[in-house]
Amino acid sequence: MKLSRRSLLHLSAGAVALPALSRRARAQTYPARPVRLIIGYTPGGSADITARLTGQWLSERLGQSVIVESRPGGGTNIATEAVVRAPPDGYTLLLVAPANAINATLYDKLNFDFLRDIAPVSGIIRFPNVVDVNPSLPIKSIPELIAYAKTNPGTLNMASSGNGSTIHMSGELFKMMAGINMVHVPYRGGAPALTDLIAGQVHVMFDNIPTSAEHVRSGRLRGLAVTGTARSHVLPDLPTVADFLPGYEASAWYGLGAPRNTPAAVIDRLNDAVNAILADPASQGRFAELGASLLPGSPADFGKLLADETEKWGKVVKFAGAKPD
Repeated sequence: MKLSRRSLLHLSAGAVALPALSRRARAQTYPARPVRLIIGYTPGGSADITARLTGQWLSERLGQSVIVESRPGGGTNIATEAVVRAPPDGYTLLLVAPANAINATLYDKLNFDFLRDIAPVSGIIRFPNVVDVNPSLPIKSIPELIAYAKTNPGTLNMASSGNGSTIHMSGELFKMMAGINMVHVPYRGGAPALTDLIAGQVHVMFDNIPTSAEHVRSGRLRGLAVTGTARSHVLPDLPTVADFLPGYEASAWYGLGAPRNTPAAVIDRLNDAVNAILADPASQGRFAELGASLLPGSPADFGKLLADETEKWGKVVKFAGAKPD
């Protein structure tokens, strides 16, 4: 059968429209079953808190359960690789964190390329760390910390949640800019490191504000400064590190990522849901309690943050000569 030119044009137009219709249909039916949100950290820390809050609110907006699954180990690489290897259908997501940006340089060889293999979905929150010391130390300010470290080189122990963690790198950036030496003591997670800091087994920690704030307010720890560009409303009496070391900035942040080649319509559906959460006064208030600022925006906006942070922390890793556990 010979088709007319007009029929051919109609068929061609229909073929062009099919992908767009398919994308819209996929977005309308997604999700049709529970979604897994994988985190590379142990329960109880700021990543776990953020994932569970986000998962709860996403469940309400998507109409399906979002199951938070903790897969600690390998400096978050175990969790990241699980998501990289998952089907690119939007049903397996990653809680992306600074460790992902740091690991790109920290590890000589990985089974994936983070910036290539994880598609950015959306930023969620950002918050500074707080420089904590055990109250038994005769240190009450950042200048006193620097002076003590220079007078007593190598005697201060600096705890972290593990080699290459944002807590570790925040301290290494501080050491680099202040020209001091503190002995790094890595732990398997932030919670045990914080426990030993309170007990006086270690001296200093650049901890996440959500897990340290109450200990600072109660006096179990002495907060010296926050690591962001402005004071935190959670600990408003503390200055910034940059007040004494101009240009210093270190923040923890979290967002969502998906396997590469996840359909754009699914990523947009998730991005819309996260941005709606961040615009909701109730979730804004809950995140504010954690000392966090919000990271709304497009997948491209979050992708730029990931690229910028990967470059920044790569320089610190190389300077410190940091190696994975």
